[in-house]
Amino acid sequence: MTTPSNGGAVRGILGYGAYLPYRRLDRKGIAPVAGTGGGRGTRTVASFDEDTTTLGVEAARNALRATPGAAPRALLFATVAPAYADRTNATAIHAALRLDGGVPAIDATGSVRSAAGLLRLALEGGSSALVVGSDIRGGLPGSGDESAGGDGASALLVGSDTDGPVLAEYLGGASATAEFVDRWRTPGDTRSKLWEEKFGENQYLAAGRQAWTDALKSTGLTADQVDHAVVTGLHARAVAGLGRKLGVREGVLADDLAATVGTTGAAHAGVLLASVLDALAGSEAAAGKVVAVVVLSDGAEVFLFRTTEALGSYTPSRTVAEQAAGGAPIAYGKFLAWRGTLQVEPPRRPEPARTSSTAAVRSTDWKFGFVGTQDRSSGAVHLPPARVSMRGGTVDDMEPIPMAESVGTVKTFTIDRMAYSPSPPVVFAVVDFDGGGRLPIELTDMDADQVKIGDRVELTFRRIGTADGIHNYFWKARPVRTASSESAQEA
Repeated sequence: MTTPSNGGAVRGILGYGAYLPYRRLDRKGIAPVAGTGGGRGTRTVASFDEDTTTLGVEAARNALRATPGAAPRALLFATVAPAYADRTNATAIHAALRLDGGVPAIDATGSVRSAAGLLRLALEGGSSALVVGSDIRGGLPGSGDESAGGDGASALLVGSDTDGPVLAEYLGGASATAEFVDRWRTPGDTRSKLWEEKFGENQYLAAGRQAWTDALKSTGLTADQVDHAVVTGLHARAVAGLGRKLGVREGVLADDLAATVGTTGAAHAGVLLASVLDALAGSEAAAGKVVAVVVLSDGAEVFLFRTTEALGSYTPSRTVAEQAAGGAPIAYGKFLAWRGTLQVEPPRRPEPARTSSTAAVRSTDWKFGFVGTQDRSSGAVHLPPARVSMRGGTVDDMEPIPMAESVGTVKTFTIDRMAYSPSPPVVFAVVDFDGGGRLPIELTDMDADQVKIGDRVELTFRRIGTADGIHNYFWKARPVRTASSESAQEA
């Protein structure tokens, strides 16, 4: 059982963001190829150039974009599918967000509960922290995990009212830890194995009821005082069963997004909480709502929040509903190729060489933060950074200019069907950025036949390639999409 101990300060959620990849797999397309599996609805699919690190960067950018002036004093990153072992994955996120070098970046990997554990530590800690959960879910072709899973990330900025306006005050919660093996996967294996379903359901229901009862008792609340409840976990029957046993009013249980997104593992509790807060944000009736978050993983974690008036004036960067409603389809065969399950013929060109670690260190601000230089005398923006100005030729009279949030226009482009890529063809475009700066840059999250001169694009952090186990991260450009533009595209 846990209650917040913060010396009287109001502590809770200061900001939040979620990220859902652009591609969608229609579950009906699985069975005709795999011979089994599938189902109704769609699931989110990370692109060939995305991994849990890049997904986490995008969710964190959405959270910080909606919370101007936020300065987290720790970055906590949780994932079940880390891009690296033996080194910290959160450091790449740290660099992409351009956080101060004194801000620690910590990983917690290996289980869905890792994200809930980091959130609890942050909520009960003393300083502000950005808690990022990210996951790419899969399984064998035609499996239930492949169909029910989803890819995505969430970011919760946690702190006290001394750090900024609290959107949702943390009231308290409870943990129930239990050791039982109902799902397991050895390191390096792509397939999770499951014990008999009823066994896991019984264990989770017992842990969930205990944590729920303890959380209500520790906060002095009753079940009928809860206005919104999020229940998530990888055991679908246990999640549904516990939801029916919470004793909350009808209509309180939030949509689990299974039909449109899937279950995004370590990220899902944050994604669902963001969805609930999105629905309340900007409303005069936003304050005073009790929100419960329940995570079933190796036991249970329960968090209870009460929304504040600050949520009524909060504007999310990109709501979960907007992202879930957008996206474009991907064929099941390409999905399998992107996951490495189906090996297809690559372009007959040399694969990329291993990225130089020493060169990357020398250009960290540019490579990870997309920081160019601007001539102090002429105002010319240089991408990549330069020492000599293109206007006037002045030398070493530059200042850094962060460009990751810039929007630009495609001036010209080429479709390269010969260059090596895990998903050819490669589309390169020359982009003129608003306010100055021009750069040839790869486009992503679009089909080659869709690009046009004059397209508006924004930057996204991606994986350029991997060689000798070293991931080469940099920025690409994707189309600026609005709800109206996506509707027109679908029509």
